[in-house]
Amino acid sequence: MAHQMKLINAELERIIDEFAPQPAKLRAAMAYSLMAGGKRLRPILVLAATEAIAGRGRLIQQVLPAACAIECLHTYSLIHDDLPAMDDDDWRRGKATNHRVFGEGMAILAGDALLTLCFEVLAQRLTYFPAEQVLQVVAEVAGAAGGQGMVGGQAADILWEKEGVQEGDQAQLLQYIHQHKTGALIVASVRTGAILAGAQPDQLTALTDYAHALGLAFQITDDLLDIYGDATKLGKQIGQDEALGKLTYPAVHGTAKSKQRVEELLQQATASLTAFGSDAAPLRSLAAFLAEREY
Repeated sequence: MAHQMKLINAELERIIDEFAPQPAKLRAAMAYSLMAGGKRLRPILVLAATEAIAGRGRLIQQVLPAACAIECLHTYSLIHDDLPAMDDDDWRRGKATNHRVFGEGMAILAGDALLTLCFEVLAQRLTYFPAEQVLQVVAEVAGAAGGQGMVGGQAADILWEKEGVQEGDQAQLLQYIHQHKTGALIVASVRTGAILAGAQPDQLTALTDYAHALGLAFQITDDLLDIYGDATKLGKQIGQDEALGKLTYPAVHGTAKSKQRVEELLQQATASLTAFGSDAAPLRSLAAFLAEREY
C-alpha cells in the first residue's frame, strides 16, 4: 500500500495547488487536515477496485483524481465530526484537531470547501472517461455523502446521544449508523473504481458485497480500538465513545461477539472476490490489513 499512498499524497498536493483556495488561511486549514496522513483507505479502495476490473496497474493514473476527490470528502467529514457541536475531539491523527488550530469558524469553512472540492475534481479531472461514467460516479459519491448516506448516519448518531431510543431498537439503529456513517463512503469508493474501470453488473454486485462487509468490519474494529487501542498508534484519545454515550458494537453485543463478527465479515468480503483472481489481490490485502490493524 506504500506505493499507492505515495501516489495519493502527491495527487492531493497537486489538487490543493491547482485549485488554490483563497484566502490563504482557508487553504492552510484545508491542507492541514488533508495532508495529516491517515490510512488513505478510501482512495486506496478506489484504486484497488479499478485494478480488480481493469487489471493490475491499469488505469491508475486516470482514476487517481477520483480517489483523491473521495479523500477530500472524507477529510471534510473528519473536520466536522471533531467540532465541539459534534464529537468535541482535541486530537486527530496525532495532531491537534482543525478547530483547535484554526478556530471553529475556519474549520467549518475548510470542511465545506473540501466537500465542494470533491465534486469540482470529479467534474473537471476525469476527462479520460465518458461523461456517462463520470455522472454515475458523481451520483454514487453524492448519495453516499448526503442524508441517505454519511450525513444521515451522523445525524442518527447524534440523535441517539441526545435523545436515545427504546431498548429493543438499539441493534437495528446501530446497524443503520455504521452502514451509513462509515460504510456508505467505503461502498462508494469501491463502486467508483469499478464503474470507471467498466465493471459488468455481476462484477459490480460482487464488489459491492465486498465493500458492505469490509465497511462494517472496519467500523466494528474502530469501536473495539476505542476501548483496547493504543492512543499513540491511533493518534487520538481512546474511551471517547463511552464518554459520549455512543452506540457501539461492544456496548450492544459485547466484545467477544464483536470480534467474532469482524472475522465473519472479513471472510464474507474475501469470498466475494472469488471470481476476480489475482487482479483482486490488493482488495484481499486490505481485508487482511483490517483483520490486524491497530490504528
